[in-house]
Amino acid sequence: MSWPTRDHMVRPRFARLAPAQQQAILNAALDEFAARGFHDASLNRVIEAAGISKGSMYYYFDGKEDLYAHLVRAELERLFANLEPFPIPREADPDSFWATLTAHAVRLMTALAASPQLAALLRGWVAVSGNPTLQQAQREMEQAVVPWLEQALAAGQSIGAVRTDLPSGLLIAVVAGMGQAIDFWLLTQQPDNSDLPRLVGVLIGMIRRALEP
Repeated sequence: MSWPTRDHMVRPRFARLAPAQQQAILNAALDEFAARGFHDASLNRVIEAAGISKGSMYYYFDGKEDLYAHLVRAELERLFANLEPFPIPREADPDSFWATLTAHAVRLMTALAASPQLAALLRGWVAVSGNPTLQQAQREMEQAVVPWLEQALAAGQSIGAVRTDLPSGLLIAVVAGMGQAIDFWLLTQQPDNSDLPRLVGVLIGMIRRALEP
């Protein structure tokens, strides 16, 4: 599972900045958006905390939405880079297939629980799903995981773990919709780490019941 390396909206000028300068801007943005959410966040506070001028910020980004979308992408890239890969399940039986997917989900949610700022950022990201300016960036991020989902579903179908009577596009839409609802619930409820494996297992079981033959 991977993410594109650059958001389509970010200006190439930002990419040419020294890494330390890029990180200073992104750190300031993460502090602001994680603490206040998108709507209440102030671009002026980000500018002040990053130690740059307003003109420089608009030289690098088109505005608050542009910076926010790039930040979410960059933080997710960093999260996945720090985690071990999520291989496509290649088990020989349905129970093992779904157990592997559950283990992937537990690992991801445990990492998010250990990153409160990122979890807060993603809660905000889901909350602004109705923002027209951000919808395109959200769709692109969702599309980034489609190839992995397609391969995982195909692997599940080959061993009888996933139904074959519906188009793969519909199955992916079901997984994506249920997955978003589950992720949002886990991010907002912030369950105890000790209870996380059980909860994730129950929730993945709901997806299994929707997809199994």
